[in-house]
Amino acid sequence: MDAQIENAIEIANNPSSTGDIKRQAFDFINQIREDPSCWRVCLSLFTRSPRASEIVRHVSLEVVSNAVQANRLDRQELVFIKDTLISYIRDNYGGGASENDLDTSYLQNKLAQTTTYLFVSLYPTEWTTFFDDFRSVAGNDADSMKLNAVGAMLYFRALNAVHDEIADNLMPRTQEEVKRNNELKDLMRARDLKNIALSWKAILAQWRQVDSTIIEACLKAISRWVSWIDISLVVNEHIINPLLEIAGQLDITSAESKEATIRNGAIDTFSEIVAKKMQPPDKLQLIEVLNIAMIAQMLTASPALSELRSTSRYDVDLAEAVARLVNNTVFDIVKILDMGNINDDTRNKADEMLQIFVPHLLRFFSDEYDELCSTVIPSLTDLLSLYRKTVKVRGSLPQHQSATMPAIVNAIVLKMKYDESSSWGEEGEETEEAEFQELRKRLHVLQQTAATIDENLCIDIFGSVVRDAFTRYRNGDVQLTWRDLDLALHEMYLFGELALRNGGLYQKHKPSSLASERLLEMISIMIESELASYPHPAIQLQYMEICVRYCPFFEHHSQLIPSTLESFVRFIHSDHVKVRTRSWYLFHRYIRHLRQQVGNVSDSIIHAIRDLLSIHAELPQESADDDMSSDANDQSAETVFTSQLYLFEAVGCIASTASVPVEQKVVYAQSIIGPLCTDMRQHVQPAEAGDQRAVLQIHHDIMALGTLAKGYSDWNPSLPSSGPPPAPEVSQEFLNASETILPVLEALKSSMDVRSAARSAFSRLIGVLGPRIFQQLPRWIEGILSQSSTKDEIATFLRLLDQVVFGFKAEIYGILDSLLTPFLQRVFAGLAEPITGTDDEIQLVELKREYLNFLLIVIQNDLAAVLVSPTNQSTFDTIMTTLEHFTRDAGDYSTARLALSVAERMCIVWGGPDVSLSSTSYPTRPTAATTAATTTITVPTPTPSLPGFDTFMIRRFSPLTWALLSTPAFSAKEPQARQLLAEVASLQQTILAKAGPPYLAWLRDVELETMGVAPAPKEEYLRALAGMDLKAFRTFFTAFVSRAGGGGGGDGGGGG
Repeated sequence: MDAQIENAIEIANNPSSTGDIKRQAFDFINQIREDPSCWRVCLSLFTRSPRASEIVRHVSLEVVSNAVQANRLDRQELVFIKDTLISYIRDNYGGGASENDLDTSYLQNKLAQTTTYLFVSLYPTEWTTFFDDFRSVAGNDADSMKLNAVGAMLYFRALNAVHDEIADNLMPRTQEEVKRNNELKDLMRARDLKNIALSWKAILAQWRQVDSTIIEACLKAISRWVSWIDISLVVNEHIINPLLEIAGQLDITSAESKEATIRNGAIDTFSEIVAKKMQPPDKLQLIEVLNIAMIAQMLTASPALSELRSTSRYDVDLAEAVARLVNNTVFDIVKILDMGNINDDTRNKADEMLQIFVPHLLRFFSDEYDELCSTVIPSLTDLLSLYRKTVKVRGSLPQHQSATMPAIVNAIVLKMKYDESSSWGEEGEETEEAEFQELRKRLHVLQQTAATIDENLCIDIFGSVVRDAFTRYRNGDVQLTWRDLDLALHEMYLFGELALRNGGLYQKHKPSSLASERLLEMISIMIESELASYPHPAIQLQYMEICVRYCPFFEHHSQLIPSTLESFVRFIHSDHVKVRTRSWYLFHRYIRHLRQQVGNVSDSIIHAIRDLLSIHAELPQESADDDMSSDANDQSAETVFTSQLYLFEAVGCIASTASVPVEQKVVYAQSIIGPLCTDMRQHVQPAEAGDQRAVLQIHHDIMALGTLAKGYSDWNPSLPSSGPPPAPEVSQEFLNASETILPVLEALKSSMDVRSAARSAFSRLIGVLGPRIFQQLPRWIEGILSQSSTKDEIATFLRLLDQVVFGFKAEIYGILDSLLTPFLQRVFAGLAEPITGTDDEIQLVELKREYLNFLLIVIQNDLAAVLVSPTNQSTFDTIMTTLEHFTRDAGDYSTARLALSVAERMCIVWGGPDVSLSSTSYPTRPTAATTAATTTITVPTPTPSLPGFDTFMIRRFSPLTWALLSTPAFSAKEPQARQLLAEVASLQQTILAKAGPPYLAWLRDVELETMGVAPAPKEEYLRALAGMDLKAFRTFFTAFVSRAGGGGGGDGGGGG
């Protein structure tokens, strides 16, 4: 069997093995892992001599390890494995072991892990000598440990494995595992922790003589274990003094040396000791006893971190270790100060310590290496949060804390700056750039917090940075770099959060605050200093972003608009692709906001950018999907065209301003529309022949026409605030464009790209054509909703028609009446298509909802008559069929609820006025005693606006309310089901309000009777329906259905 297992492992891990044999080998190994007895063979394979191959031994030990961890073995079997492995360890890791016979590191780790799994099960009783056994292999005194490095390393591997298994707080554990681990730790405290600490002491006492690898392993063990053992086992002179000696090695010249590694390990050990959870007074005493402030000061002043700071020999690893130590220390001090239940002595002591550590914190926060800055951001965040709470409680900071704020704010601002070694926009630098922008986001949060602590200070510092950079630029300072200007513009952009806090830059034509006033000054200086002429692309982008963000400034300083537009025109022709494509979007934003102020320069602007309005479609490259870098996306043909569309919208905005004469608006429209329409017509024949680039060119042309229309008009008939409709002469030009698009659409309606572009153009042409689009509507529908259209396309077009119906209401009745049936037939065909996958299922749900929303829009906008007109009467039966189908779908509660809403709206519109119900109109079964009385009652008569609709509601809509409730899959406990029940209750009350007592009689004699509801619950239900308001009846109805077991009926007891 052992030869068979060995052979299977070799085959499975041999790269030259064929597929079938390799698959069989893997299957066999998986069977071995599950077999309850194969662990014995695998244990023998691991320990045998001569040794099997490395991979065979590793897989064999893994099988044993899995068997132990899975608790498949009894105590006797566990003890057998323990004895076998400890014997193997003594033979192979004892003092006489040959280095040539040593296991590899990953085998040693697996061995330590396996023995740890045994430890968890056996340490309480059968293996109480676990730590003694490993320590004896390492050596009982420092000299033997020095001689037996391999045994010592295995000892520390075991210590680390035990910690990871029972004390690592990052590992999720069950309650049972937590209890088990706590019991094991209690046993270890009683039996072994003192001896383990003595072994650390013995090794550290000889740290200059013992192998540095062992010292490093010892330090890591102390760092891990200190979080849960008695602090006195670590904080004593026998351990702390060697740690101080190791950490205090200031003469190390090589950051890659072994000495540097253990020095950094000692500093990390101090960091973990400081991070141990303790009571506030004890924690402060610990920081004092360890003299952390002295350690930080000594190391920070060391040549490696001071003299070599700006050189290539700067020891970043050492700096990061000290930064972690400072971060942990400040974190705990701030945490103590944030407590409300500490005494004054403790608070004062913590406050004094904090003042000592703030300079160290800012030293590493300001380091040019962003990794070091990120290391201390958590503690600086907590410090500023503490300051903010203090200000909130006291109104201001104490003087000594307030004195630290200028240094903190200045450090945050300066860290926002690109460092001298960084570049911008160069190929291969995308990751570094993304990391820096992520750091800027974190710094921005710190800056926001600082502003809540001392806003005036931040206004002064931010403003000083901006003004200083602009002044240096105007004075021609040759030392000024793009990094200085980028920092100034970045701070200026963020400054808006202070300036715009009061609702905008201006209030009653005056600056709204001090921050607004300062920002307005900065913008004026930026424009007047001609910063837009600075050649670096980062500065050009920031300049445009600021102009767009603070557009209200230009409304009050319109004399600066022409020069700013000249800069934009230059940027949109930039050779730098990122500047060029981003500027197209920003130019559009700037123009759209200031469209009423740019009419006097519209002609020159349109002529200046006309060369950018030529469209040249490019098919996507095959490798485009594989390259996801930001630069590649910026330069892709699709992205460039998407940005180019903003230019068409911007031209529409410029050309349609009120100050431009109508005849000139027409000229502008013709100059753009004409070439696009000609281009479309020229590409139709190649597109029909299968030329995909021609199809894409037509897509682009149609999209450009629609986007131009969007720029020309914001008019929306349903929104009075959207402004006036365009002049008829302008509208005519776009009607001509529409007449060009439609035959192209009809010829290429099998192309999804063309249909998509047409759908987009249609939605935007509505604003410029208004009711004139009605005459074309059948052709738009025929083209956009072809036989090739997907459910998603149909749903999207339904949303567009919602806008048309809502916007034009009664004006659209005639055209809607003529096209409703063919249009809905296409919708019904989409609803009936088979589902072929998850995406298709999602699209079907969306189509159902959009279809029902369309019906609601039609009904709610006084167009319900179109549904039952002579033209569409036959289609109404199909509509009812869809409603009945949707209300029975237990897999889609939201659609069922929406279908019930449609039915209720029909009842409200066609049911006529409400019937007056009184206590005397409640129907009961006539008896001899009540016959005379009931014959004198006058029953209210329904008067539906649609003849016979009262009976229709009862016979067709009322059954819908029980359809889903009576299905086996319905559960009243689900939240969405309870929402459905509320809709059902509402529909029933609406039917009652319109149909009156006959509905109650129908429920009593037909529906409730058919469902088997007992007489008493039936009468209770009818009285509740007739006598309660909607809110109360919804509550009653939900309880009634729940008592009935989730459905509408019962077992003869009904709701009982």
